[in-house]
Amino acid sequence: MRILVAESDAALGTFLQRGFDAEDYVVDLTADGEEAKSLAQQRDYCAAIFDVNLPKPGILDVVREVRARRHHLPILVLSNRTRPEDRVQVLDLGADDIVLKPFAFSELSARVRALLRRGGRTPETVLQIEDLELNRVEHKVRRAGRTIELTPKEFLLLEYLMRNAGKHVTRAQIIEHVWNLSFDTMTNVVDVYINYLRKKIDASSDRKLIHTVRGIGYLLQAGPAPEHQPLLTYKSVSQAS
Repeated sequence: MRILVAESDAALGTFLQRGFDAEDYVVDLTADGEEAKSLAQQRDYCAAIFDVNLPKPGILDVVREVRARRHHLPILVLSNRTRPEDRVQVLDLGADDIVLKPFAFSELSARVRALLRRGGRTPETVLQIEDLELNRVEHKVRRAGRTIELTPKEFLLLEYLMRNAGKHVTRAQIIEHVWNLSFDTMTNVVDVYINYLRKKIDASSDRKLIHTVRGIGYLLQAGPAPEHQPLLTYKSVSQAS
């Protein structure tokens, strides 16, 4: 799952990024309020963590605008303000929870998990395609009732494919969303991990779910993958004749 962390303290931001990385989240980190708003609107996050001391436009505007556009996004605010009225104001604008600084990372992580388990604003917790089921909060995968053990990267890759079930995804898209990189020099790694998943997900079933789409990338769906039409190529008049 992808999580947004907007923290004005660079050292604390790096600490949070490392902590959530270790718990198999993909973390986008920023120290800027405007960028936090932009990212929250553009990407599909399972949760957002905002520092109360974000620079302009400030925490109140960030929470207000993000909540107005992302009604179901769980929002947690980190605060060093002890006045009850400050906390009430942030909650009334749309935050789901507040954690006071200093805090233990274990508590923060537990509060994020609690937000993800809640109804209402919770993103889809369980993804299911045919008899394949993935629980995004408990990090468990089952097929036909059989528990499947996945590594953290295998889990993230399967989650991305299931969230985009029925759609063609390129190797570059997978690198960006699963490895959190913006270039595709590691596309061979994608092929390797797809093979790992196939052995664990499809090998023991007659119904294959993970398909290769030639010239594009991969597709997860029930039933056979549709034939991909080759791209048209340009020919000059002289070549055509």
